[in-house]
Amino acid sequence: MARWGVVAATATTAAAVAGAVGTRPTSAWYRALAKPAWQPPPQAFPIVWTPLYASIAWAAARALKAESRGGRPGAYASILGADLALNAGWCWAFFAARSPSTALAAIVALDAVNVALIVRTNRRDRPAAALLLPYLAWTGFATALNLAIWRRN
Repeated sequence: MARWGVVAATATTAAAVAGAVGTRPTSAWYRALAKPAWQPPPQAFPIVWTPLYASIAWAAARALKAESRGGRPGAYASILGADLALNAGWCWAFFAARSPSTALAAIVALDAVNVALIVRTNRRDRPAAALLLPYLAWTGFATALNLAIWRRN
C-alpha cells in the first residue's frame, strides 16, 4: 500500500494546498457578504478539513491498491482526480473569482463526483468508502451554505 499511499497523499495534499492558496476568508469582499447565522466560525474550517483530507487520502490509497489488483486503477484515479480538482476549484471560484454562483455550480458537481467516488470505493473497500461519508456530509453542508450566501447576495 506504500506506493498508493504516497500517490493518494500527494494528490490530496496538492488539492488541499491549491485550495488553501485560493481561499481568502479575511478579504473585505468576503467579510461584506451577507451570511446565514448558522455559518461556522472561520477557525472551524481548518479543524474540519484536516481530518477530512486525511480520510480522503487514506481511503483513496486503499481503493487504489484494491483497484490495482484488478489491473485498472486508472478509472478510480480519474474519479479521484476530478474530485480533488473540484474540491480545490471551489475555493478559487468562490474566493478568488468572487463568484458564489460559479462556486455553487462547482460544489454541486463536487457533490456528484463525491457520490461516484464513494460508490466506486465501496466496490473494492467498504471501510474506505465509509470513511468518505463525512466528506460527503461536509460538502453537502457546504453546498447549503454556498446556496444561502448566493441567495443573500
